[in-house]
Amino acid sequence: MRPIRLPEPPNGSVGIPEIFEGGVNIVRRAIVIGNGFPGSENQSIGLIRALGLSDNHRIYRVIRPRGGYNEWLKWLPLSLHKVLDNLINQLLGQSRFAMKSQAKKFIPFPTQNGGIIGLSSIVEADAKHIASIAQDNFEKEGPLLVIASGWDTVSIASSIKRLAPRNVFVIQIQHPRSCLNRFDLVVTPQHDYYALTPQGQQETPRLFRRWITPREPPGKNVVLTLGALHKSDSAALRIAASEWHDELSPLPKPLIVVNVGGPTKHCRYGANLATQLSGALLNVLPSCGSVRVSFSRRTPQKVSDIILREFVDEPKIYVWDGKGPNPHMGHLAWADAFVITADSISMLSEACSTGKPVYVIGSERCTWKFSAFHRSLRERGLVRPFTGMEDLSKFWSYPPLNDAAEVASRVREALAERGWSLRR
Repeated sequence: MRPIRLPEPPNGSVGIPEIFEGGVNIVRRAIVIGNGFPGSENQSIGLIRALGLSDNHRIYRVIRPRGGYNEWLKWLPLSLHKVLDNLINQLLGQSRFAMKSQAKKFIPFPTQNGGIIGLSSIVEADAKHIASIAQDNFEKEGPLLVIASGWDTVSIASSIKRLAPRNVFVIQIQHPRSCLNRFDLVVTPQHDYYALTPQGQQETPRLFRRWITPREPPGKNVVLTLGALHKSDSAALRIAASEWHDELSPLPKPLIVVNVGGPTKHCRYGANLATQLSGALLNVLPSCGSVRVSFSRRTPQKVSDIILREFVDEPKIYVWDGKGPNPHMGHLAWADAFVITADSISMLSEACSTGKPVYVIGSERCTWKFSAFHRSLRERGLVRPFTGMEDLSKFWSYPPLNDAAEVASRVREALAERGWSLRR
């Protein structure tokens, strides 16, 4: 039986907290500006971990009004959305329409293991307050590192930079689609610049090219990654391997983990992909010891129903029902290979960080920058298409994807240019 394979910690000091000396030029604290969505917040936390600041950071969240009429306003800038929401509430008062909207308005945020966090336990991000913290404690605690991810966090993060430029170092994860000089660093996948490539230009009508962002190549303060940052680093996987040992280690090998996401704007699919996936899995089942299937919150019920119906009588296949602790981290640690739908950049990035075989289904259905992302993964030898003709007992490997460590190195360099450094 092949022993469990876990990624090795990166060489050097990246991601390893060390004893530090005093001084106002030492960064030893961080703040995460989140938007309540794990896919975004986990990127910031992953970078925090890679920088060795996981024991000294705090999370603030941008809280956008939700539910009812707010679903039509969510594309507006956050500040304008809040103003309109307040105005509508005042105008409508206690009308039936307002009460109906308010009944759905506050949606709790999900936690990593599938629970929920009520809004009462969330500290709302306030740029003036965070800038004041950075200024008031600068002489005692040094600079404040601010890491934000997602569209709703852009205005808060840039405001903190404007209010306390000498006391903060602000990193915006995901392209902010606006002036990049408002941040010290911008961390974004290289496929976000697909619109500037020759193929991207061909796919964009000339009339609309001036409206597509980004319109300029990445500058000095832009760090490009292949995939998405995440917090599933070597330390986290070793902990998960221990926590899930009793449940996952006895399973027959090879253990194949199947992660099913959901259709997106640029990766459209439905029941047809579910049927394709089910047939391919049944075809390769003889080469599998056991199979564990998980759905995401985005998985349409018609997709999950087809898969459940096809596998109900297969003793080798277990489908997680969404109850109890989320086995995702345990799956990453104990799997011998992965089969993942093409829609999720986060799931693919996490799986590719393990160095284990990753098979992708549905990439031919992806368009625009998603197709560029999948092409980059294949060119690096990180993934292979899942056709149902594979022998999943045959192992292959590659240098694990470690975007967080590479970004952390760039952060250290940028801090050094300002005369600052991370704690040693």
